[in-house]
Amino acid sequence: MLIKNNLPLPFRKNSTLLLGAVLFFASCATPTFAVNKDMVQLQTQIQQLQDAVARLQQSNDERMGVMKDLVQQSADAVNRMSTNLDTLQKHMQVQQEAQNGKIDQVSGQIQSLNDSLDELKTRLARLEKLTQDIQNQQQSMSANMQNQPGGSSVSPGSAPPMDSGQPAPSTTPPAPVVRKGGKPSAGVPMSVAPSIAPLPTASLPPTPATSDPSAPPADELYKTALGDYMSAKYGLAASEFGDVTKYYPENPLSGNAFYYQAEIEYRAGQYPAAVKNYDKVLEQYPDNNKVPVSHLHKGQALIALKQNDAGVRELRALIQRFPNSPEAMSARSKLNGMGIAPTPRRTGAQ
Repeated sequence: MLIKNNLPLPFRKNSTLLLGAVLFFASCATPTFAVNKDMVQLQTQIQQLQDAVARLQQSNDERMGVMKDLVQQSADAVNRMSTNLDTLQKHMQVQQEAQNGKIDQVSGQIQSLNDSLDELKTRLARLEKLTQDIQNQQQSMSANMQNQPGGSSVSPGSAPPMDSGQPAPSTTPPAPVVRKGGKPSAGVPMSVAPSIAPLPTASLPPTPATSDPSAPPADELYKTALGDYMSAKYGLAASEFGDVTKYYPENPLSGNAFYYQAEIEYRAGQYPAAVKNYDKVLEQYPDNNKVPVSHLHKGQALIALKQNDAGVRELRALIQRFPNSPEAMSARSKLNGMGIAPTPRRTGAQ
């Protein structure tokens, strides 16, 4: 105020304007400085927040990378385990098939031995019968010799009686001259001719009659067919086994013939025909030694035809009827390989 009062009037007016301008700029400058400070602080906080977000993102990226590596390692481990499991399963399947093949081979060898044993039994029976007939023939000949006239007056090894130094007349008639064919000579009376009985002929074991008299015997037909089968001449063997079943349907060897016909068809992949011949063995010849293996191979043929239920029933029937046979062992192995219990599971009482 003192300065204002001391200045001249023009200066007083200018000073007033200058003072007003200064006051105006001062009043405007104070908010601007305050706004700039707040903006700086806000920018600083935003920058700090962005840095924190960047660090968090980096940390998450690192953790996701580690997690991705772990997941990849786990996936690789699972893939390796799956590959090893597949390899092990294939190896076990190969072993199972090899074992089944060996069991089937042993079963076939056993069947061949059984066939040979049956043939030997048949031959022994024929030899025994022939020996018995020969013994009967010898006994009949001895009886005929003893029943000749005068045969009982002189015993073998005894001397004729003597009287006064002269030989006693022989009471035994002269031995007749017998021509070929058993007929006495013309000079010998018929009363003193020895009665020679016809010799009994050796008879073979009875075999069922055949409708064709020109057909060879059943055992010869079967032996020839079996030899061709063992020599892998399956076409010829099938025809010969068919002759056995055709000419001798009641003979036990026909059961074996039906079995080998089914085996030939099974090897050729003709499963329906093989099943029919296996059924003939099972139904018409229940006491045949080929029944267990017929059960086994019939079940396998049904499974090959995708008739798994019928095949499983056949294999279970084999295990139930012949639990200790090699065929039952092979059936158990087959069912286990299919993941099926060898015996049906019994459900508890409701």
